[in-house]
Amino acid sequence: MVDVKRRKGESFEALLRRFSRRIQQSGNMLEARKGRFYAKPPNQHRKQVSALRRLEMKDKREYLIKVGKFVEPEKKTFRR
Repeated sequence: MVDVKRRKGESFEALLRRFSRRIQQSGNMLEARKGRFYAKPPNQHRKQVSALRRLEMKDKREYLIKVGKFVEPEKKTFRR
């Protein structure tokens, strides 16, 4: 943990700048950002449920195509 104490006559901006520099040098922010979007790998049960859901959706889609009731979803276009 980074510990920064205010010096005599030091402004808050200077203290904040010194604190920010110390945090950068310690690497704490880099470690926190690395783990920010970490997602646990799925367990065996979750993989099976996902696979079954995909098969179910595939069968449903094939049936709708065969019957002639399948409507193609519109592709989203992005403007720049």
